[in-house]
Amino acid sequence: MRRYWGAIAACALIIGCSVTRTDRLAAVPNLYNEGRNYSEARVPETYRTVTPELLYVTNRSQDLQSNGVPVYVPERSDSMGYGTAQVQFEGADSWPALLAHNGEAMIAHPVRLSVVSMKDKVRFSKTPLDAERRDGLVVVDPVAQAEYEGYARQFREAIRAKVRETGTGRILFYVHGFNNDFEDSLVTLANLWHFSGRQSIPMAFSWPAGHKGIFKYFKDREAGEFSVFHLKETLDLLASVPEVTQIDIVAHSRGADVVTAGLRELIIRERARGHRPKDTMKTGTLILAAPDLDVGIVRQRLLSERFSEGFEQVNVYVNPKDQALAYAALLTQGARFGRLDAEDFAPGELASLRRVGLIHFIRVEGVSGLGHSYFRDNPGVMSDIALALLTRAFPGGTLRPLEFDQENIWTLHPAYPLERLPDLNDRFLESPR
Repeated sequence: MRRYWGAIAACALIIGCSVTRTDRLAAVPNLYNEGRNYSEARVPETYRTVTPELLYVTNRSQDLQSNGVPVYVPERSDSMGYGTAQVQFEGADSWPALLAHNGEAMIAHPVRLSVVSMKDKVRFSKTPLDAERRDGLVVVDPVAQAEYEGYARQFREAIRAKVRETGTGRILFYVHGFNNDFEDSLVTLANLWHFSGRQSIPMAFSWPAGHKGIFKYFKDREAGEFSVFHLKETLDLLASVPEVTQIDIVAHSRGADVVTAGLRELIIRERARGHRPKDTMKTGTLILAAPDLDVGIVRQRLLSERFSEGFEQVNVYVNPKDQALAYAALLTQGARFGRLDAEDFAPGELASLRRVGLIHFIRVEGVSGLGHSYFRDNPGVMSDIALALLTRAFPGGTLRPLEFDQENIWTLHPAYPLERLPDLNDRFLESPR
């Protein structure tokens, strides 16, 4: 028994250490080698700055620091908060200087990222709303419903204003993983959004992760389950804004569980209403990076439900040597989706998925360390994420020159895509599929 608890403590410690703070700008993606392909002209004027404004929705509780300034903590809140945060790219004193960094493979003075200000704009009512049974039906209290809808209108108007300001109706929606705090979610989003060309509105959904102690993995895991309703509400509200045209979603590690659980329920609901889920939900590309999901649950709750129909495409980045997910598998006694290799698929399963043509498994090679945060640290992976979001292209063509290996899984080498570096001229960007 003592060995068992020791193993849990060791696993929790190692997993926690594997998800480090991202207070720096990631290595420049290979896609922008020698200053190529980053289109300043396509960046909205308001985003040509080293202190851009990012949006967030969170169901974390707030606490007061000793100076009286509120901060978001790992504890849960029954209400969602929407707000804005300013992230500073420290080390680049101007937008032209930051652009110059994009063309440098090695940077003498790395750019640091920090959240310099944040402001809550809307605080929704606590859920569940008051309700009672009338004539055999459970009915929400009209006063509570009206109050909630009032906050929803404020949220929609804030998003409309941001669309008008930026000139784009595309949202880049990021959901973090285990052991991340509120600021982690924002600076990681800043990395993804910056290297994806700054051509969308960046929004983070920050759920109450970052607990302490040897049971922190399980505490975070349950906090993710707690957050599914609020995630669904956020995506529903975004889709209900007429000016929003598309929502691209990136989820990392345990964030993939929060995202897929919520999206699955929305997809089932939209089908029941007779709608095509992708159209009504306005979902574009879904990216699952190192997803900490049980393989069997994915098969029965996602693949069996034709989950991929809800998106333009689903890109799943996997690393069979991901040690953080190996420890998660030990803790949960279940194989993790982000460590899949060809031998882990049932006979004929890959061929069946290829016929569907919407789910792309991308094996990341040459990953160092514990191999769990490569989606933001690896210049090849960040290149492919940027290409997927910028071009909407599927893997294997000129714009995303990934190659199938002998096991029919896309392979991403560390130098990708330098051997066949695409030229992102305007006619290729944002082409609908």
